[in-house]
Amino acid sequence: GGGVVGGEVEEAEVDPGRGIAAAWPPDGAAADLGAAGRAGRRGQPYNRVMEDWLSCERPRRVVLASNNPGKLREFAALFGPLGMELVPQAQLGVDEAEEPHATFIENALAKARHASRRTGLPALADDSGLCVAALRDAPGVYSARYAQLAGGARSDEANNALLLRELAGRRDRRARYVAVLALVRHPDDPQPLIGQGELHGEILDAPRGTGGFGYDPLFWLPAMQRSVAELDPQEKNRIS
Repeated sequence: GGGVVGGEVEEAEVDPGRGIAAAWPPDGAAADLGAAGRAGRRGQPYNRVMEDWLSCERPRRVVLASNNPGKLREFAALFGPLGMELVPQAQLGVDEAEEPHATFIENALAKARHASRRTGLPALADDSGLCVAALRDAPGVYSARYAQLAGGARSDEANNALLLRELAGRRDRRARYVAVLALVRHPDDPQPLIGQGELHGEILDAPRGTGGFGYDPLFWLPAMQRSVAELDPQEKNRIS
């Protein structure tokens, strides 16, 4: 899994029936983690950790540190049943935070703290990306800007086209989606909730499906014999 500031996070497994798992530091390592904090009780999925927090503190509004329309739809479906009103940061006049870090966890925390500091509200942020084994885990944290950093457009289509070019002729198509969620109750929260999950699959030779966004049309799930873009939203939320 991804690294954290000053410590290590144990890799979290994702059970297709439970959704995003939470990642924890090893026992006794909380002091070493610094900003990453502790995510909750070992073995619980992220939404259960979130539900426990909500039942104790009942935040009514949480700013969502994202302007990605696809993520806004998915998060609203995931967290709405928990009684959380997610307010997109753009509605509150919050600009996008810088994402200068080399790990998903650090970037997610940076975005959450930025949105919370600007609004005074609890904030939820994610950092996610595609890690391809044959490309030494690229595009990784640069997934959204993959083609742009190579001199192309910043778009899903350009990113997918570049990925296919980079993998042309390669037999190893193994890949994984990595998603990290960070929730802070206030800008300087010393114990943010951290959730980390992975979805494993392979990269296709050509896009399939019209759903989802990002690299979904190229991400093949062998066990389901479909691409992520061929799943309905409920199926996608259940496994990822």
